[in-house]
Amino acid sequence: MATASMGGLHKLLQVGTKIVGVGRNYAAHAKELGNAVPKSPVLFLKPTSSYLENGGTIEIPHPLESLDHEVELAVVIGNKARDVPESSAMDYVAGYALALDMTAREIQASAKSAGLPWTVAKGQDTFTPISSVLSLSSVPDPDNLELWLKVDGDFRQKGSTKDMIFKIPYLISHISSFMTLFEGDVILTGTPQGVGPVKAGQKITAGITDIVDVHFNIEKRKRPGSS
Repeated sequence: MATASMGGLHKLLQVGTKIVGVGRNYAAHAKELGNAVPKSPVLFLKPTSSYLENGGTIEIPHPLESLDHEVELAVVIGNKARDVPESSAMDYVAGYALALDMTAREIQASAKSAGLPWTVAKGQDTFTPISSVLSLSSVPDPDNLELWLKVDGDFRQKGSTKDMIFKIPYLISHISSFMTLFEGDVILTGTPQGVGPVKAGQKITAGITDIVDVHFNIEKRKRPGSS
């Protein structure tokens, strides 16, 4: 099992234009948050400025006291993709990564109740911690990977990508029918059940069993102008 050591984000991620999140792609997770299981993918965008390298510090913005963790398999696009057929969608995959979709749940809940976008809840700096890019050869079966996450050494999430409602080829085909995917773009494929809060001073470790581990510290973001 490898421990991801980045020393700078992989070139592919640096040239990417966007992160496409897929919400509620595991039925058990949709149900734990009281959401209906979707009949088509729930999509949202995150900026690439939200990336955080392995070993970095996830920042909780003022005035929040916690963020929710969501561990996910990330798909890294290798070639420009527009209106891609599902049958050839995997030809556009350059690699994979282990990512966290950090969520300011209070902000998201408020936005959802008002019918507003989730951008502020999902797209802030440090809200997409991510491993180095994993080669295709190191991930022989992306439909059968065990994802896990611990907080201070205690398991919070453990699930398998085999339980995704919408599989990777379908997601690539579906997303590329709305927006062009470019080299380095990332699709976050959803999170299994067990999401929950983390607070300042805690530590997240997460991984894909037998493939990669990552770790991140949690701290409060300093207010602008504070010493």
